[in-house]
Amino acid sequence: MSEDLPSNEIFPETLFELSEHDLYKAIRDRVEYLLEKNPELLMSYLYRLDVLEVKINAVLSPTSIIPPIDGLSRLILERQKLRIETKKKYKSPPPIPGWEF
Repeated sequence: MSEDLPSNEIFPETLFELSEHDLYKAIRDRVEYLLEKNPELLMSYLYRLDVLEVKINAVLSPTSIIPPIDGLSRLILERQKLRIETKKKYKSPPPIPGWEF
């Protein structure tokens, strides 16, 4: 059924037009929740996102001038932006038909 509908009808372009501030706020809300309720899961996410441990330790340090929630949120946002840039730069061609697996 989804093949019958153009993708813009399922996911309108405006759905993905969030400002960087809005993205940061959404990330910050999630980081705040995880830091309070499940810090181990948050650290696992940071590891999977490949956020450098040195940077994580710096924002979690008692001598850090910014709150941990803000620092971790900024690290996640910056890492995601870098991942997007890298994917655009090294975009691979579509797979050969029959080799999609």
